[in-house]
Amino acid sequence: MNKVKDITLLIIFALAFLQPQAYAQVKSYSSETLKINQLTAKTFVHITYLETQDFGKVACNGLIYANEGKAVVFDTPTNDATSNELIKWIENELGCTVTAVVINHFHGDCLGGLKAFHDAGIESYANEVTIRLAKEQGHIVPKSGFNGYQKLLFGEGWIINVFLGEGHTVDNIVSYLPDEKVLFGGCLIKSIDASKGFLGDANVNEWSNTVLKVRNKFDEVEVVVPGHGKPGDVSLLDYTIGLFGPK
Repeated sequence: MNKVKDITLLIIFALAFLQPQAYAQVKSYSSETLKINQLTAKTFVHITYLETQDFGKVACNGLIYANEGKAVVFDTPTNDATSNELIKWIENELGCTVTAVVINHFHGDCLGGLKAFHDAGIESYANEVTIRLAKEQGHIVPKSGFNGYQKLLFGEGWIINVFLGEGHTVDNIVSYLPDEKVLFGGCLIKSIDASKGFLGDANVNEWSNTVLKVRNKFDEVEVVVPGHGKPGDVSLLDYTIGLFGPK
């Protein structure tokens, strides 16, 4: 009888331990406008699409960090309709309330769907330079700014948003989740074998140096998410450094 009781208690404890991560182990989503894939137990990449003159239809990455019934999104989908689709999926499938969105830089593939988040009463954060540039471009403007560095406590984990130098744009930040060892690099970071891409607002002379600073600061990173293309590991940082480094 005691043995049965002990086994029952072990099962209860095991289920209690696994429950916070259960939603993240098999969840994914795919529609014509939005794809969501799991990266780690608490993170997902969201993929939406932007029509461009120079590169055609481009897939654009963002990140979801879900923790203790709440979620933070890094970069919005490219339009409000798809942002609403993403918010609804997070609420219905993850059982999480979206509490904030973090904007990587001022381009439309980062904040094109920001109005939908504001309409839903969701807080938005960005580098102060990003807010200024977004305003100059006539975009919807993030609500709360930080001066180059921000550290947020989210559930039991931290979110680090930091500007380490110019590259794709003069305002591009990276976001790091220490507990998950996931880095969202946005368009500052290139996927393996990617081209240099759009350089209209870039500082190509500093790009490699900036990514080297990212690599040195977050030396425990295991998963790297670029702005476009497949996520990977620290090799994406090395590839980007080499792509923009001296030849």
